[in-house]
Amino acid sequence: MELTTAEKIKLLMRRRGLTLGELADLTGQTRQNLSNKMSRDNFTEKEAQKIAAALGCTAQIYFTLDDSGEVI
Repeated sequence: MELTTAEKIKLLMRRRGLTLGELADLTGQTRQNLSNKMSRDNFTEKEAQKIAAALGCTAQIYFTLDDSGEVI
């Protein structure tokens, strides 16, 4: 079973020893706003990139065409 984006962020937060409030501060948003996004598992690509940078990693977002296997 694949992890959701929010679950991946929570896993990385634990590995980095960060609280939700600390991650919110590092990404320039309120704790409540980030908590809401985590609950909905709803992040824009830009938000995911910013969160990844704050967690010291890189987010890679791509699409794979089902008929040809081409990665975009």
